[in-house]
Amino acid sequence: MSSNPSRPVRRAASVEAEVRVPVAIVGGGACGLTAALMLADAGVDCVVLERDALPSGSTALSSGFIPAPGTLAQRAHGVLDDSAERFAADIQAKAHGRAAPALVAAYAGAIGPALDALQARHGLRWLLLDGFLYPGHGVHRMHALEQKTGAALMAALQSAAEAAGIPVLTQALVDTLVLDDGDRVVGVEYARPDGSRETLGCDALLLACNGFGGNARMVRALLPEMAEAAFGGHVGNDGSAILWGEALGARLRDLGGYQGHGSWVTPQGALMSWAVMMEGGVQLNCEGRRFHDETQGYSEAAVHVLAQPGGIAWNVFDAPLLALARGFPDFCEAEAAGAVRRCESVAALADCIGCEAAVLQATLDAMRTGTPTSDGRAFARGLEAPYFAVKVTGALFHTQGGLDTAPDMRVLRHDGTPFHNLLAAGGAAGGVSGDAVWGYLSGNGLLSAVAGGYIAARTLAASIQTRTNSA
Repeated sequence: MSSNPSRPVRRAASVEAEVRVPVAIVGGGACGLTAALMLADAGVDCVVLERDALPSGSTALSSGFIPAPGTLAQRAHGVLDDSAERFAADIQAKAHGRAAPALVAAYAGAIGPALDALQARHGLRWLLLDGFLYPGHGVHRMHALEQKTGAALMAALQSAAEAAGIPVLTQALVDTLVLDDGDRVVGVEYARPDGSRETLGCDALLLACNGFGGNARMVRALLPEMAEAAFGGHVGNDGSAILWGEALGARLRDLGGYQGHGSWVTPQGALMSWAVMMEGGVQLNCEGRRFHDETQGYSEAAVHVLAQPGGIAWNVFDAPLLALARGFPDFCEAEAAGAVRRCESVAALADCIGCEAAVLQATLDAMRTGTPTSDGRAFARGLEAPYFAVKVTGALFHTQGGLDTAPDMRVLRHDGTPFHNLLAAGGAAGGVSGDAVWGYLSGNGLLSAVAGGYIAARTLAASIQTRTNSA
């Protein structure tokens, strides 16, 4: 993890640049590429500036699952009882009512049309994951591409951007924003790998860059409970957007919100699908005891796991759940790396975990009663031998706080007024998870990335069209 990078703001009436574009987009992840594709559909030119040699970001490290109501994929599967309002209610229920209402409504209303547009106009074919319900969702609304990985989602977005002729300038680390005295963005400055510097002029700027999960200093200050957690996110999440926002006097929101994960396979460093927990698997500590209701969510599970001795837990499941897990590429990678231990008996499982067999037996027996356990979870069935165990810890994946924005994605000042041509979305902006780990509803990260990029493009296109008509 890095310390605070230098992210200055320079004041100038204009910039000297060989190239000027209507829209510059900082960040080539799901948010930036979605916005670029929607701008291309509207006939608006843009340039995407990406720090890495190949765009990846947090999206490529995710499962690539996006929740959305009212989509073509939902209707094709016969899911006809979902709506933006129902989705918004689920988001707020998970956040205990502490998510920004206007943004919840905006994202919930935009994500379905965004996925349908990506499918109809750019070839992304969505599958509806209907095998089980993710924590907090009242209906099947999780979408993925056939490969079910974030890397496949990024590859599809990159292919679509290339087909649309969108310039994606890689190895371009934007470090300076240039604004005039009226707070209008006029350009950005960026560094190249050889140390040279270049400038791009623009009429509007979308920050689609990152959160701050990769900035150790910010994590210690803002998320102290995750200061020692494994970081499963992208190193580019260095807090650039927040640093620029502080320099500009922009308002920040929900800096205590983040997505953790209680199923980070150790020492292999891979992600194990939470579907196993939702369908009857359990997490046990080194004493062979359950310590939380696993169905509440994988994000807050990170905190529960880290509170156990050594910050370690064991995911325990049986053969039917192993078959379910093998339907997820991330799990298959972890299994191929040797993470899955097979135990033929309770005694063997106790030896694997390092606990007393009698304590472990009592834990497993409590699952068989059909009545809720002490934490409120009721199991449809108990686990049967052979048992399978995976050693896990808690991890920080990405942050959910950032620049405060209006529902149209324009960045807000401290007094609530918007910057005219500075927008933020995805990891750069505050999301809809409230200000704590337990507010994260499954898929909120890609929800804010894709819906935010879609909304930002719509705002930018309308602004440019208005300016063109009045010229």
